[in-house]
Amino acid sequence: MRLTITIILLFLGYLVFGQNKEVLYDFNDLPQTLSLNPGADVAFDKHFGIPLLSQFHFNCGSSGISAYDVFKNDGVDINTKIGEAITTLSNRDYFTINQQLEIINGGWRSDDNTYFSYGIYEEADVIIYFPKDLATLVWEGNANYIGQPFSLSDISLKGEVLSVFHFGINKKLNKKLTVGARAKIYSSIANINSTNNSGTFITRPSSTGDNFYEHTFQSLNGTLQTSGVASLLNDDNSDFREDVKTLRKRVLLGGNLGFGIDLGFTYKPKDQHTITGSIIDLGAIFHSKDVESYNLNGSYTTQGLELVFPQLLTSEGTTPYWENLENEFDESIKIDTITSNYTTWRSTKINASYRYNFGKGNGQDCDCYAGSKPYLNAIGLQLFTVFRPKAPQLAATAFYYRRLFDFLKLKATYTVDGFSAHNIGLGTSFHVGAFNMYLTANNLLELQNISKSQSVSLQFGINLIFDSND
Repeated sequence: MRLTITIILLFLGYLVFGQNKEVLYDFNDLPQTLSLNPGADVAFDKHFGIPLLSQFHFNCGSSGISAYDVFKNDGVDINTKIGEAITTLSNRDYFTINQQLEIINGGWRSDDNTYFSYGIYEEADVIIYFPKDLATLVWEGNANYIGQPFSLSDISLKGEVLSVFHFGINKKLNKKLTVGARAKIYSSIANINSTNNSGTFITRPSSTGDNFYEHTFQSLNGTLQTSGVASLLNDDNSDFREDVKTLRKRVLLGGNLGFGIDLGFTYKPKDQHTITGSIIDLGAIFHSKDVESYNLNGSYTTQGLELVFPQLLTSEGTTPYWENLENEFDESIKIDTITSNYTTWRSTKINASYRYNFGKGNGQDCDCYAGSKPYLNAIGLQLFTVFRPKAPQLAATAFYYRRLFDFLKLKATYTVDGFSAHNIGLGTSFHVGAFNMYLTANNLLELQNISKSQSVSLQFGINLIFDSND
């Protein structure tokens, strides 16, 4: 049991996802770049994503360890490797989830300087911080930690599944500056979060002398908030078809609603130089439907079971030691079920980049990446931040873009983030007539043995892109 619980704590978040899409950002051949910067350059006149196929994003990663670190066949006992992993990880290590599926995506140009876009997508977003104190207590026990507190604050997680309805405008103000904004309506399908917990568990020498040690749960204060979960889990007579209808209703604005906005810009101080920036998902969701939360609060000290010898029996029978201990604990540590409303903020993302375009081609056709100038190459640097419960997660990416042919563009990236310091990515956009297909992948050096990788990413999609200059 101890092994099972610890493996779950270590790898609950291993096959998970990250939010940075460094290969896609500023890849202006693709309309999906508008989802990362509503103020991006737009050179085409209209686009329509193939429903359910225009974008699927998958990225798995872990900030601290890989599966190979624990399960590799090197002759070392797995218990030893798990202990080493727990020692190596800190309560700042995390596992995150972000997956997106575009349901509908489209856009059109109203005039030479204005482009509108719209869409619906589904998103799953989770972050789980490694509960180091809890994992240590479960794995090693408290015998070697007399007088050392185990903190409840290590337990920190946040997760949600939602659908997003959005409408954006992209406006070219002049030759140098393009700005954009996107309004969003969030429909939460399910939400769970537990942050800002506090309190400790500590074992120390007994202060009364009744036993060798006393165990204290001190000032516990923890909350687990959920919405959209209780009705799916607690209904004993649940019908699968009814659950599907419920989820479909939540996708179509029937869940807990929220509102947000994306903002972005592209600035060209000189012909070959481009600066971009964006703020994504600046918004909140207001949870009032199917809310069920749990609050843990109180303090309790015990010196363990005090067996009475030789009178082990009472007039009614055996003394109920465990029952008495449980009753004392329940009286001191309260667990309340709460149905009051609560609000969650989205995980806001910030992007910024600098790009230098160079190398003109012989043709005079339009290059969607460089705008009206047919540059064949670009190099640059992108910075990414996503705000999380304990601290922002940061990433820096150097990239190289190449237009091989009018129908084939490539982008290569090198990223340093919390998952890896040697993440190489590659993206390609294939465009014939109105048909466009793209594929991006990350951490290519680790694909030969994914178990060694702390981050693997894949993204693909199919669009119809129309340009009057074609």
